[in-house]
Amino acid sequence: MEVLEVAGGRIRGRQRGGVWSYSGVPYARSPEGPLRWRAPLAPEPWAGIRDATAFGSMAPQPPPIPGVSVPGDPVEQAEDCLTLNVWTPAPDRARRPVMVWIHGGGFTSGTGAGLLYRGGELAQEGDLVVVTINYRLGALGFLAHPALADDGSAPTFGNWGLLDQVAALRWVREHASVFGGDPGNVTVFGESAGAMSVSALLAMPGADGLFQRAIIESGPPYTHSPERAEQAAEHLAGELGIDRVTRAALETVTAADLVSATQRLRDRLPPPGELPLPFLPVVDGTLLPVSPEDAMATGWTADVPVLIGTNRDELSFFALGDRRLFAIDDDGLLRWMARAAPEAEPDEVVGCYREARAARGESIAPLDLWVAAGSDRVFRWPSLTLAAARRARGRDTFVYLFTWEAPVFGGVLGSCHALEIPFVFGSLRQPVVAAFVGDGPEAEALSKRMRGAWIAFARHGQPSHSGIESWPAWDPGRRATMVFGRHGGLEDAPRNEELAVWERNSPLSGRVEA
Repeated sequence: MEVLEVAGGRIRGRQRGGVWSYSGVPYARSPEGPLRWRAPLAPEPWAGIRDATAFGSMAPQPPPIPGVSVPGDPVEQAEDCLTLNVWTPAPDRARRPVMVWIHGGGFTSGTGAGLLYRGGELAQEGDLVVVTINYRLGALGFLAHPALADDGSAPTFGNWGLLDQVAALRWVREHASVFGGDPGNVTVFGESAGAMSVSALLAMPGADGLFQRAIIESGPPYTHSPERAEQAAEHLAGELGIDRVTRAALETVTAADLVSATQRLRDRLPPPGELPLPFLPVVDGTLLPVSPEDAMATGWTADVPVLIGTNRDELSFFALGDRRLFAIDDDGLLRWMARAAPEAEPDEVVGCYREARAARGESIAPLDLWVAAGSDRVFRWPSLTLAAARRARGRDTFVYLFTWEAPVFGGVLGSCHALEIPFVFGSLRQPVVAAFVGDGPEAEALSKRMRGAWIAFARHGQPSHSGIESWPAWDPGRRATMVFGRHGGLEDAPRNEELAVWERNSPLSGRVEA
C-alpha cells in the first residue's frame, strides 16, 4: 500500500483495478464549535499513518429521499466533514491533468463520495487525477448575516461553503504532484449546486489561478443579494425560536436543528422568480464582489475556458418530490408560470411552448409543458446567458444539451436533472445506476463520447475528440451545441423555437462592461 505525505501527516491508500484511491483525506480542520461560520483552517496534524481507505462523513443534511437517493452512498453525517477523495493511475511524477468535482444537492445535501461520483473509471481512462470534495451545506455552509461577520480571517459574512471549496482547491494545488497530477492544469467541474458553485468560483478573486478550466453541468449562476441572504437568516432564526440573529445564539443550536429548520424554510414559497433554495452563495462585495453574470460581462477570469450545458427535461426530476404536479392542469400551469417567470406573460410562454412542441409532434399535456418551459427558464436560458456574456469577451465557451431519456418509471422523467452524471463518470455498470438511466451498447457509446469530451477539455481546453465531430465554440448567432442523446451530434440552435419567448424578455445581448 502506497504511503504518501500530505498536510497533516502520512496517509495510506489502496490500489484496485489499476487505480490508486485515497479517501476521506482532511483538507481542513473540523469547522465545529468556535470554528462554525469561520473560514476553514489547515487540518490538524495526526500521528502515524492515517488510513485513507474509507470515505469521510458527509455534511449535516436531511435524510435521503426514498426512491431518489442512491444505495451505496455514505450515510454518516458530522460537522467534521471537510475531506476529499483522490483517484489516480499512479502516485508518481507524471503531471497528469487534474479534475476536481463539486457535488450538487441544492446547497443542502450531497457528498463527494456518492456512488455516481467515484472517479476510478474516469481517472484510468483519461490518465487523470480525479478529486471529489465535501463542503459545508445548508445553514452551516451558506447562512449569511452581518452578525456572522468573521474576525478577519475571511472577508465575508457568509459563503462558508465556498471558502471550503477554495481551501480544497488550494490543497489540490499544493498536493497534485504528490498524486501524479499537474497543479498547473486543474479543471473544476460540478453539477446543479456544484455547478452553481463553479459559476461563483469563476467570479471570486480568491479562487483566481486555482483552476485553469471549468465545466458547468446544469448549474445556472444563481446567487443571493446581501438583503435576501439576511432575510433568509432572519427567517431561520424565527424557525429556531431565536428573537435576534447573533453568533452566540446560533452557536448553541445543534446541527440537526439547523437542518430541520432549513427544511421548513424550503417548504415555503420563494419570492416570485426565485428558486426554493433558502441558502445560496451571497454577493458579499468582497469574497464574491459581483454576481457571476456581472463578472463575465466585465471579463473576470476570461482566460478560463468553460464547458457548459443542461439537460432537456431538468424539472421532471423535481416533480418526484411533489406528486401534485402530475395532476397539474392548464390553470395551474399558468399560475406556476406567473410566479416562476414574472418577467414574461404566462399565456405567451405557454403558447410558445405549446406551438413549438406540437410542431415537433411532442406532448402538449400541462405537465410536459411545465417541464419544458420550467427547464428552460430555470436552467437552460440562464446558462446560455452566461455563455453569451463570456463569448462577448472573446473567450471560447462550449455548450451542450443532454437529451438521453431515462427508462425508469415508464420514461416519465425523460432527460431529467442529474441524468448526465453517470455518463460523465462512466458509472453506468453499477446495477442500481443502470436500472435508473438505462444500459446497453447505446448507453455505453454515449458515455464514452461524453467522457472523451470531458477528458479532452480537461487536457487541452477543447472538447473535440475522435469520437465526436468537431465541436466549435458557441456564439449567440450560430449557437452551435453538442447534443448528447440517442440521436445526437452537433446542432445549431437546437430547440430554439421555444427559446424565443425568453429571448424577447431577456435577450442574449452579450453585454460587455468596461
